Amino acid sequence: MGISGFKPSFLIGIEAVRQAHGSRLATLVGRRLTGCALVRFIEDGDWFADCPVVLDFDGLQVEVCHSKLDELSIGWNTIDTAATIAGWEWFELTPQWSHGDERLEPFVGQELREVALLEWRPAKRDLAAGTVAVEFAFAEGCLRIVNGLDENRIEIGAAQPEYIRHRLGC
Repeated sequence: MGISGFKPSFLIGIEAVRQAHGSRLATLVGRRLTGCALVRFIEDGDWFADCPVVLDFDGLQVEVCHSKLDELSIGWNTIDTAATIAGWEWFELTPQWSHGDERLEPFVGQELREVALLEWRPAKRDLAAGTVAVEFAFAEGCLRIVNGLDENRIEIGAAQPEYIRHRLGC
């Protein structure tokens, strides 16, 4: 993707993600969300949801990226969001890091109260069954980075009832 420092390590399933990142995600509780970064196209401002969502918690950066129907990569302090995104000369749009987003801005400055992994388990057969989302709960609400079927999606508010919550650090 041309993102400086981005070396995704995709995992599949709640147990793999919890084992690899659960304890480290739990250490974010009590920290303030001090910034965020998403990749947007210069020409139209649209979010390129295939790229990681970067959240900074008092200097500890977590980088969340979904791929395919069931893969999740979580990185830690590897992406340089000040660096130019390279290798897109062939494409008609130019990606760049944006350090603001209307969905995330209300949470900046708030202390993280809880972090959880959410496992999508609908009652009926669903291609997305088993996908894992990361939920960050603050005093003023929750935000989730979920699998949008081969890209990231940001959700705000209460999680859908089809999610099974796996609280971390409790």
